[in-house]
Amino acid sequence: MLKGIDPVVHAELLQVLMLMGHGDDLVVCDVNHPAVTIAKETTYGKLVNVSGCGIPRAAEAILKLMPLDTFVEAPVSRMKVVGDPDRQMPIFAAMQAVIDAAEGRRVPMQALERFDFYAAAKRAFAIVRTSDPGPYGCFILKKGVI
Repeated sequence: MLKGIDPVVHAELLQVLMLMGHGDDLVVCDVNHPAVTIAKETTYGKLVNVSGCGIPRAAEAILKLMPLDTFVEAPVSRMKVVGDPDRQMPIFAAMQAVIDAAEGRRVPMQALERFDFYAAAKRAFAIVRTSDPGPYGCFILKKGVI
């Protein structure tokens, strides 16, 4: 154990966060996301599991260490609800609250169609899968600079 590092951030996740550079994307997702399949196409090349916690808790721990990009309009992306793209799922508001608290400001979040989200996830640095049951718990966080 290390001082000041949330226990949700295990050694592999800490390594991934350290390897990422400015502008790299990190996907944080629920158990429904095809994470293993998509993770094979990411820079890191394999799935990072964060078992035992949901998406907001994992994001809170990650965002204590990882700044969001301030050079882009929306440093966070989420998946749109299939068949009802304007629908708001409870996880959207929960994540917005975590992100805003971590950054100390309102952070814009963009919504992507399902297959556009999957394509963006394949270009990410890594995929972090939580134990969150979902649905629509799929977010891409763009790393900023300190």
